[in-house]
Amino acid sequence: MNIAIVGYGKMGRIIEEVALSRGHAVDVKIDLNNLHDFNKDVFAAIDVTIEFTGPHTAFDNVMKCLDMKMPVVCGSTGWLERLPEIENQCAKNNGAFLYASNFSVGVNIFFEINKHLARLMSGQPQYEMDIKEIHHTQKKDAPSGTAITLAEQVIENMPRKDTWVNEQTITPNEIAIVSERTDPYPGWHEVNYHSDIDEIKIVHNAFNRNGFALGAVLAAEFIHGKNGIFTMKDVLGFGN
Repeated sequence: MNIAIVGYGKMGRIIEEVALSRGHAVDVKIDLNNLHDFNKDVFAAIDVTIEFTGPHTAFDNVMKCLDMKMPVVCGSTGWLERLPEIENQCAKNNGAFLYASNFSVGVNIFFEINKHLARLMSGQPQYEMDIKEIHHTQKKDAPSGTAITLAEQVIENMPRKDTWVNEQTITPNEIAIVSERTDPYPGWHEVNYHSDIDEIKIVHNAFNRNGFALGAVLAAEFIHGKNGIFTMKDVLGFGN
């Protein structure tokens, strides 16, 4: 498979290493220095594009891929208010699109545990809960997309919570997401339930970025030759 990487920074370089180690080619790499190569002619021989840029460019990059009939895997966060537009464009073009707030296999297992724990705790009002996330100082958005996904999963499974805020809160219906930016953290997430007598925590701590890169390449392998809108649950076979 021939992969293009849009966003050839630290993450893009690790994705390239993983892709090459799995027998793929990476013939196109787009960064700020060669945006003129982001066109249909250069991408003619590409099978799947992996997009890892930032919240201000991701939407346009993904839309451009879909307009080129290019299957695209997107790991940029902080732009999801426009996700329905991407999904509509993907359906209109009979394209292929896969988004994940986090491509790590471990994090996606963590997501499933988070949903189950929220269901268990929904009938235990004596427990309050919050979410904490720590990332490196170069991360461009806060809270992280992973923390938002965790909060949204709790909201779906715990009726007494219906929104999140990126600060400490004592408002009963709100979930506090506390964000810290400290080097060299690749990604650390904690969901904490606490009462007057005890606490229950689940934690995912990424030691490096390799897990994110591997998941992105697995997603590219999965989406190749397919049409539709997918998530990492499809890649990993988790079902509903």
